[in-house]
Amino acid sequence: MQNNLKIRALAFTLAITLGASGRALAQGAPSTSPAKVGIVNIQEAIANTNEGKKELEALQQKFSPKQAELKTLNDDVESLKKQLQAQGDKLSEDERASRVKAIEVKQKTLQRNYDDAQNEFQQAEQEVVNRLGKKMLDVLDKYAKSNGYAVVLDVSSPQTPVLYASTNTNLTKELVDAYNAESGVAPAAKPAASIPAPRPSAGTAARPPAGATPTPKKP
Repeated sequence: MQNNLKIRALAFTLAITLGASGRALAQGAPSTSPAKVGIVNIQEAIANTNEGKKELEALQQKFSPKQAELKTLNDDVESLKKQLQAQGDKLSEDERASRVKAIEVKQKTLQRNYDDAQNEFQQAEQEVVNRLGKKMLDVLDKYAKSNGYAVVLDVSSPQTPVLYASTNTNLTKELVDAYNAESGVAPAAKPAASIPAPRPSAGTAARPPAGATPTPKKP
């Protein structure tokens, strides 16, 4: 869930960038004071709030049966492949062709189910991130005004124009703390164990349904 920060700075931009979109913040510091600039990894902030952790963990648990089902199907395909490899020389042409066909059918089913599960998970994950992202932007707006920030830049995206920023301008942790205080959601007592993501058979291109936290869309 964590995203590596690409820390940079762009002091003349008076907006917070969220993915490819932007949202202007209200004027913060008085004209007699130097403008304060901060950076935040909005994806990391959402994923590390108490509410974000619980929501994303709930998604993992919801999709655990599907992950287990895909793993079983993948193991079946791998088992059939090993059997074919071990017995190939002893099989007739017809039997070998029949087994190859059976493997291809199962592998196509695995790929299709895998892609469907991945798409479904990503859509559900995006919905959570968008919903929490709206709350996070409200918290950020209040935090920036209260602390005199004229500019807060999102560095979640690798395409951020920020080239450099001092580590003391990173507000990600402060934003997480402010969000937790406002939401009132208590931290999880103990993280639940998750089922390892299934791996499709060799030759397929699908990825696990679980992935990096997506960028919240502009409200």
